[in-house]
Amino acid sequence: MSTVFSAGTLSPLRSLSSTLKFSDVYPFKFHPNGYHPILSKSRSQSLIANSLLSDKFPTVAAPSVGPIPPSQLIEVVKTAANTGAQVVMEAVNKPRNITYKGSTDLVTETDKMSEAAILEVVKKNFDDHLILGEEGGVIGDTASDYLWCIDPLDGTTNFAHGYPSFAVSVGVLYRGKPAAAAVVEFVGGPMCWNTRLFSATAGGGAFCNGQRIQVSATNQVEQCLLVTGFGYDHDDAWATNIDLFKEFTDVSRGVRRLGAAAVDMCHVALGIVEAYWEYRLKPWDMAAGVLMVEEAGGTVSRMDGGKFCVFDRSVLVSNGLLHTELLNRIGPATEKLKNKGIDFSLWYKPENYRADV
Repeated sequence: MSTVFSAGTLSPLRSLSSTLKFSDVYPFKFHPNGYHPILSKSRSQSLIANSLLSDKFPTVAAPSVGPIPPSQLIEVVKTAANTGAQVVMEAVNKPRNITYKGSTDLVTETDKMSEAAILEVVKKNFDDHLILGEEGGVIGDTASDYLWCIDPLDGTTNFAHGYPSFAVSVGVLYRGKPAAAAVVEFVGGPMCWNTRLFSATAGGGAFCNGQRIQVSATNQVEQCLLVTGFGYDHDDAWATNIDLFKEFTDVSRGVRRLGAAAVDMCHVALGIVEAYWEYRLKPWDMAAGVLMVEEAGGTVSRMDGGKFCVFDRSVLVSNGLLHTELLNRIGPATEKLKNKGIDFSLWYKPENYRADV
């Protein structure tokens, strides 16, 4: 895989930030909700870096949220996610009714009840929209420009064990690209469960509990805390990522495996970790999280460095400052998998759904 520049060429961006006007490379956008972003120096630096990288890593967000006003769309998305989270919260301290989709892939009654509650909200507000749920599959009209990607309980295994890394994730696409997103993360643990709400709209920024969030300004891998994940199939992609886990553990402050993709990406957006990558995710795992990262000033691509869409089979999200350096290690490993004939084509895209990808 070729790269535009080597890992070491990111450092001049610090001097660029003192000579370029921020408005020259990332102009403010004003929205119906009247929000005017106030940006720290570190966020400005990150956005300058990502603007310069935009040709290499195109934005994943929808250029428009379509005919529905952004404020209306995000309110329904947040209501849907919060409604599912209420179902999960009611069950969090109760015995689990667990079944299996595979030898270790769990599903609980709570997953199904949460999805049913979310669907009710979506259908009540937009009965002509298409829906892709982890549990229920494709529902609705494939002629719709809107596709709701719903993970009613991301991190089911953690939920089943009472381990505090799971979430309700709701993302809506407009013509195949993320337009609005909400993730309700469960934090704390037994005896002290609580939640926090992440939300984002295309071009409107990312928020946690109503406060603007931004990716970190760390620009050295040696100072990074990284996150990855592993699927249930212990195949070549799984083995490759084990090797990447080892490699990055050796050169960074550490690599975590929390077990909930939406949570992992929200943590990148929040600026508490610098990057996250994983193979074999599904659209409902990624639709909300990738928008959260990008709207917080981060960068999104496939693990081979290519242009990302939510129907891809790999994702790398980062604070942007480190994206190319991370790809210098992750990209070649991914290319080897492709050369072995591992399938990286688009998947879980509903038939006949129009997507500009």
